[in-house]
Amino acid sequence: MKTIKMTVAQAVVKFLDSQYISFDREESKFVEGIFTIFGHGNVVGLGQALDENPGNLKVHQGRNEQGMALAAMGFAKQNNRKKIYAATSSVGPGAANMLTAAACATANNIPLLLLPGDVFSTRQPDPVLQQIEQPHNLSISTNDAFRPVCKYWDRVTRPEQLMSAMINAMRVLTDMGNTGAVCVALPQDVQGEVYDFPETFFKKRVHKMVRQLPSQEELEEAVTLIKSKKKPLIICGGGVKYSEAGKDLLDFANKFNIPFAETQAGKSAISCNEELNLGGIGVTGNLAANMIARDCDLVIGVGTRFTDFTTGSKSLFKDDEVEFLTINTSRFDASKLDAVSLVGDAKLTLEYITNHIEYYKSGYENEIQYVKQLWKEELNRLNNIEYTEGFEPEVEERVETAIEDFIKVHDSVLTQTRALGVINEALKENSIIVGAAGSLPGDLQRVWQASEKDSYHMEYGYSCMGYEIAASLGAKLAKPEKEVYAMVGDGSYLMLHTELVTAIQEKQKINLLLFDNCGFGCINNLQMGNGIGSLCTEFRYRNDETNKLDGDYIGIDFAKVASGYGAKTYTVKTVEELKLALEDSKKQTLPTLIDIKVLPKTMTHGYDAWWHVGIAGMSKIDSVVKSFEDKKANLNTARQY
Repeated sequence: MKTIKMTVAQAVVKFLDSQYISFDREESKFVEGIFTIFGHGNVVGLGQALDENPGNLKVHQGRNEQGMALAAMGFAKQNNRKKIYAATSSVGPGAANMLTAAACATANNIPLLLLPGDVFSTRQPDPVLQQIEQPHNLSISTNDAFRPVCKYWDRVTRPEQLMSAMINAMRVLTDMGNTGAVCVALPQDVQGEVYDFPETFFKKRVHKMVRQLPSQEELEEAVTLIKSKKKPLIICGGGVKYSEAGKDLLDFANKFNIPFAETQAGKSAISCNEELNLGGIGVTGNLAANMIARDCDLVIGVGTRFTDFTTGSKSLFKDDEVEFLTINTSRFDASKLDAVSLVGDAKLTLEYITNHIEYYKSGYENEIQYVKQLWKEELNRLNNIEYTEGFEPEVEERVETAIEDFIKVHDSVLTQTRALGVINEALKENSIIVGAAGSLPGDLQRVWQASEKDSYHMEYGYSCMGYEIAASLGAKLAKPEKEVYAMVGDGSYLMLHTELVTAIQEKQKINLLLFDNCGFGCINNLQMGNGIGSLCTEFRYRNDETNKLDGDYIGIDFAKVASGYGAKTYTVKTVEELKLALEDSKKQTLPTLIDIKVLPKTMTHGYDAWWHVGIAGMSKIDSVVKSFEDKKANLNTARQY
């Protein structure tokens, strides 16, 4: 057997450079490169290997370990999970910083390969810098914290173990039904060890992402169920994108006159302009989708995990006889809600059902057109809300103080929904928007008109604050021909924005649309809407008189900060300024930031969906008691499992 003598780290690099995938018989390179922040635990191992011979792997320098890993996740998501970046850091705080990204990737079923350094396998110099020593178990390191947030975890304590570890890592990363974060921990001494690796370990490996059809029994049961129902509703989830099954779902819907609604991950799998597309559903959904959901008698979930936001904490579907049918590559997700489960690929399964149901049309008459017209009128209203005397914003709680104090600090009366309408009109073509947290995901799922395929990139499985800017860099690396826009609130921006510097370094033009409403606006709404005072959710100075954070708003010039990094920046407070900034930003070649000062409480709100949150069951405050009673009433109408 032929062997190649090299270090473990060199073997990792050579192996990654030889990985390919085959999807629908089209072959492509799987690992694009590596994001890295080097420390003592990986710089002379993986760092040396990448310096000496990276092969065709691109190497990017991150600014924050969580940020670079989220950029890798954004790259994989925008590529519909067909390409990845790996991310490496030293053991200790660098590795721990990647834990959030690992959890985010696993929650969203996005492949993410993490290669953290680890403590010495020999234990000779223990405790090394950054090592946690647990007296009850000396084998534990920071990297053990990755176990609960990864789909596959391994630690390579001997060179021989690398081969099975990396092959299994690829198995999970290319698994269409059960992918997520993968952590292969590499002790720093082992990274430098030399071993005679079999030459076959480095051969070109083509991992086949195979479409599978459910069993005949499952398919026949599904056909019978659909034919027995009058008012079915399809829910288009992220799996439709990853399967590239948008056209097949549309054909299925059109043939049988079945309307469909979108989850956050499924939005833009199909154009918003299609007649049967109701738009976003659930807690952050719109009026049209939620009205149809209320009365449907069959829910057909395609590639969705049925999160609480999608189902209104299992209260959205009110018909006593409603049943559920699922199409999913994951048996776990397919089995939810006591559904008739089709475990298989969305594209193949939809094609089969479409071809095996004859003489069937849903019982909808003019209901779809009616609810869509209602939503069209409401959307027009939202897009044109302007501040006037006697202004009544969308969210009522503590309106007077919030709006008056904001105007005093920022001298802006621009509303959030009006700003989004202007932006949507300006970014109709050749653009991708990226979001994750705050009030923006709710607004965007409702009001954003995504006419182009895969133009809406929302991470909402983990709702990870700080994902937006890092993932925008990943999306831009995935689709360099597109304009990429991070839709980010001031809270998320302050939490993590440092990969903006990486984008500047790499000359990758991303555009940051920063909505500054002086706080964690959506959580402030949730807090106050359930009878609680405004506690630590607005960005206010401490008040010397009350000793609470209820003083004036903190006025931050975000444009000035980003300008210092080297981005082209704008501050806007009017519709006219926003339009000019958007047009000028398109002419730039480096990253841009538009600091949009928007009035608090002017985001979208409501639309007939309930969300189950843990309200206090006992309080001296009447408004909290009332919220708890409302919760009990809603819970009585929801499914228990």
